[in-house]
Amino acid sequence: MAPRKLPETQKTSEIVLRLRNKRNRSPRELTPEAKKLFVKGSDSSRRCDSDCLWAGLGSLQVPLPCHSIVRTLHQYKLGRAAWPALQQGLQQSFLHSLDSYRIFQKAAPFDRRATSLVWHPTHPSTVAVGSKGGDILLWNFGIKDKPTFIKGIGAGGSITGLKFNPLNTNQFFASSMEGTTRLQDFKGNTLQVFTSSDTCNVWFCSLDVSAGSRMVVTGDNVGNVVLLHMDGKELWNLRMHKKKVTHVALNPCCDWLLATASVDQTVKIWDLRQVRGKASFLHSLPHRHPVNAACFSPDGARLLTTDQKNEIRVYSVSQWDCPLGLIPHPHRHFQHLTPIKATWHPRYNLIVVGRYPDPNFKSCTPYELRTIDVFDGNSGKMMCQLYDPEYSGISSLNEFNPIGDTLASAMGYHILIWSQEEAGTQK
Repeated sequence: MAPRKLPETQKTSEIVLRLRNKRNRSPRELTPEAKKLFVKGSDSSRRCDSDCLWAGLGSLQVPLPCHSIVRTLHQYKLGRAAWPALQQGLQQSFLHSLDSYRIFQKAAPFDRRATSLVWHPTHPSTVAVGSKGGDILLWNFGIKDKPTFIKGIGAGGSITGLKFNPLNTNQFFASSMEGTTRLQDFKGNTLQVFTSSDTCNVWFCSLDVSAGSRMVVTGDNVGNVVLLHMDGKELWNLRMHKKKVTHVALNPCCDWLLATASVDQTVKIWDLRQVRGKASFLHSLPHRHPVNAACFSPDGARLLTTDQKNEIRVYSVSQWDCPLGLIPHPHRHFQHLTPIKATWHPRYNLIVVGRYPDPNFKSCTPYELRTIDVFDGNSGKMMCQLYDPEYSGISSLNEFNPIGDTLASAMGYHILIWSQEEAGTQK
């Protein structure tokens, strides 16, 4: 069955500005001049968002003098500037470029909401998205060819995890509510089934793969985690949590280190070389609410967790006892909404997450917008917000491509691609 809509390329209307020190107004109340501007910078009404309990690296952050990034690079090459200063300068330059980010591509190919999203590891304009109906879209928005659409089974086939095969990027792994974790090609052929439940009461909720160790790890809705070799051999299948395992993540720089998140309000850290049972975890990180995600930073040095209420945490892998910081942020759970998950920028120490305004949240303001928020990973301070009045829904999934210059968002049925206005035109 063909999708109802095909991706289309067009320039959307201009973006709305969130004015500093002004009360937020609904889009209906915004003046015509304001509607032409862009949401940028942290609002004074967001003081509580940045009022996070932050320690460690946040206290080491030193503001950079305002000068050219070229000059900072020159100073670094001369030995007059340290690497952290250069990295901070590059990050500031990137944050400045977000001023010109716009939605330049959009697609709505599904008849049910998008539930998973992943970028191709080597093609920066190719993204794969799964839906609640089991459909999978492979979309190279850099060309005009028709995207690849793999039809799912419909109700009960929700794609809960997607990962490209690091050994053959023409294939991908998928976990689903259909009760399987499988390897497929772009034609929709199932090449291998890694896990399969024998009952409709058990399904798989999370997935990750490692090229270095050639491992596949997946978690199910009753707390079990399964570790397999990429040849399909099962290494162990253990109940590691009391309830559903919402996320599994292998450390990108230390592939024997595994993080698992669960609705039992814990995130657990495991050494795959020493797993003997449910009590053999290295650390258990208790949370106040069920946890949607636990993601390692690209350098493997930090862990980012997102709960189902109003808290984002950052942990250091060298000190699990307490988080480096807590960021208050509204992203509460709702049954018919894809769970909101914060992610890292692949090159800079930035956190990206969709906002679901909550009237019970401390800093909530009337007519608060459903923005995409960008936080500094060191200080926890909000650096920027993205918003388009034509697409005012909740962006549950937001992820930058491996290069870090393009953002993909899943908003209900819609897939939105954000990029700099000039770069988007060229693409």
